[in-house]
Amino acid sequence: MNRKEESFSNHAKKFALGLTATTVVMAGLMKAAQANVEELQLQGAGTLRWLGLKIYEARLFAPNRLNPTQIAQQPFALELTYARDFTGVSIADRSVDEIKKLGLGNSSQHQTWRAQMLAIFPDVRAGDRIRGIHRPGAGAQFFHNDKPIGSINDAEFAQAFFAIWLDPRTAEPSLRRDLLGLTTSARP
Repeated sequence: MNRKEESFSNHAKKFALGLTATTVVMAGLMKAAQANVEELQLQGAGTLRWLGLKIYEARLFAPNRLNPTQIAQQPFALELTYARDFTGVSIADRSVDEIKKLGLGNSSQHQTWRAQMLAIFPDVRAGDRIRGIHRPGAGAQFFHNDKPIGSINDAEFAQAFFAIWLDPRTAEPSLRRDLLGLTTSARP
C-alpha cells in the first residue's frame, strides 16, 4: 500500500470511528428520549393550583431516593403535565420570574437563560408533558411528550431552574414537600 492509500485508509478508519461514536451518542439520546420515567423511582407528585384552577401536575423521578439537602448534586427528572394551554414564552417568562424571586443568578444570566428557554420551550396544550432532566454539574435536558426539544448546558441554570420547585424557599412549599415525598415532620 502506498502512502496515499495508507493515508486514505487511516482517514477512512477515523471517519468510521467517528460515525460509530456519533451513532452511539445518538442511540443514547434516543434511549433518553424514549426513557420511561416509571422505570425510575417516583419520589413524589403534586398539583399546582392558582386561584383554585389546576395549572399542572408535577412528578419527580430519580434512580435513588433524593437527599433534599443535596439536590444540585443528584440526577433526577421533573415532569409537568399541563392542565391548560400556555405559550412557550409564558413558560420561559414565568421561570425567569421565579428564579429571580429566589435570588438566583444575575441580570445577565436571567437574559441568557430566558433566551435559551425561548429557543426550547414549545407552546403546550392541556395534557402535554414537559420533562426536565437534571444533569448534575452539566445542565438540563428537556423533552416535550417524550421527544427531545433541547438542552441548556449550564449547571448554574439547571440549579436555578429546578430550584423553582425544589428549593426550600420555593413559592410552593407544599408542592415541594409532595414532590420530595416529605412528611410535615421530616422537613429539612
